[in-house]
Amino acid sequence: MASILLRNLQALITCDEEDRILEHTDLYCEDGFIRCIGPELPLSADTTIDCSHCWCYPGLVNTHHHLYQVFSRNLPQVQNMELFDWLTALYEIWKGLDQEVVRLSTLTGCGELLKHGCTTCFDHHYVFPAGAGDLIGAQFAAAEELGVRMFASRGSMDLSRKDGGLPPDSVVQTVDEIMRDSARVIEAYHDPRPGSMRQVALAPCSPFSVSPELLRQSAILARQYGVRLHTHLCETKDEEAYMLRNHGVRPLEFMASLGWTGPDVWYAHGIHFNGEELRELARTGTGVAHCPISNMKLSSGIARVPEMLALGVPVGLAVDGSASNDGSSLMEELRAAYLLHRLNSSKAAPSGYQVLKLATRGSACLLGRDDIGSLEVGKCADLFLVDSHRLELVGGEYSPADVLATVGLRGPVDCTIVAGRIVVRDGHLVTIDEGTVAEQARKCCRDYLSRA
Repeated sequence: MASILLRNLQALITCDEEDRILEHTDLYCEDGFIRCIGPELPLSADTTIDCSHCWCYPGLVNTHHHLYQVFSRNLPQVQNMELFDWLTALYEIWKGLDQEVVRLSTLTGCGELLKHGCTTCFDHHYVFPAGAGDLIGAQFAAAEELGVRMFASRGSMDLSRKDGGLPPDSVVQTVDEIMRDSARVIEAYHDPRPGSMRQVALAPCSPFSVSPELLRQSAILARQYGVRLHTHLCETKDEEAYMLRNHGVRPLEFMASLGWTGPDVWYAHGIHFNGEELRELARTGTGVAHCPISNMKLSSGIARVPEMLALGVPVGLAVDGSASNDGSSLMEELRAAYLLHRLNSSKAAPSGYQVLKLATRGSACLLGRDDIGSLEVGKCADLFLVDSHRLELVGGEYSPADVLATVGLRGPVDCTIVAGRIVVRDGHLVTIDEGTVAEQARKCCRDYLSRA
């Protein structure tokens, strides 16, 4: 069994229920789990790291992403669009997805996440062109190569443009096709055990690209298999108008009527919930993945996160798709979230440490994981280290719990460990050759875009 001993950590930010910050302590992990925390542990390990200048944090947990979008970010023709027009334009590119595009975009996007302290990634994949192959299998294979903890989704769409939706015919499927493949993906890949490196959720795309029957059947199937449910909701005013026009109710009421509330459900964005709806989310334990940079980029609005937290709504942090973010760093979201809510809510905004907890403990809760999100004995050994002696952190030493959101961290972390395995060392990925993968990904990306 592989073991790692972190010696004399300057500060260990646990993000546990007691909000403990331990100074000059050791952390010992073995076989993927934290086995012991305390000063001057009388232990040896396969790998020992001197951490006398290091701050140690729980691995960040990303609760909503679209990794395939890495290959369609920073495109000039969509930079000034809002969501509906943006989606319509990009579907013409995304309909060309195949296994190699998904494999390399997952390596690229998850590699960027790992380098910035994210150890678990939930990916919302919902574009399945006919004949594209096992795209979820390609994702899990890439994640295993990197060493990232992967939570994938069998997303879906069954309303194309001819049905009043946004996507082209070639990327939608029938409800029966989707249900069959959803069951296959769960049976093939979902591992519910503590410490699991691969899990699956069912995640129809959004209420304006799927039918009520698909949502209803997805909820039934997910609960039969004991997996979680996810979709986009209340992201834009256009979505709200679409739901009122086509279904006569607001988005949350529509979703609730189909079985889509409860502690096994979380929504991406949740910007345009009203006060009554926020209280209903809190009452049912339905969660929200907050995506601040994407929401700003697409001019979608500002989620009412301070009110959500005050009411007890489960909230986590997320990057969202790399085409609506143009990045793939959850670390960057920490500072963006902190500053956005300071601007919008002043004293009611969450502190820097509270935003860190959204990205760790809060995000783990959204994914239904009680084995990640904090640094405690018995939890998964998912963490990252930051050298406090960096030039850009001078003056930031006074509150290591807040510093990632207030001062921010430019550049990669110094070390990332997932399941007790070092996957980033000195700011570089350990498990793959970054240069080789980057070149392969550039070529694949050029070929993919040229087909659109």
